[in-house]
Amino acid sequence: MKLWRLWCKALGEKASNDKREADNIASIRSIIFVTYFLTNCFIVAGVIRHWNDVPVAKPSTICTAR
Repeated sequence: MKLWRLWCKALGEKASNDKREADNIASIRSIIFVTYFLTNCFIVAGVIRHWNDVPVAKPSTICTAR
């Protein structure tokens, strides 16, 4: 329970004097944070994956009909 209390404080100020409502709001803020975090991870993974992508010149094939 102490970890949840610390997490709620890290998310920002208490949104309500009612404990249950404040916990619900902290849950919503946590969901928003997790979606931002996952989105950022996918963006960084895509950048890392394509870091040194250099297009390889394909040899041209010339077909001559005789």
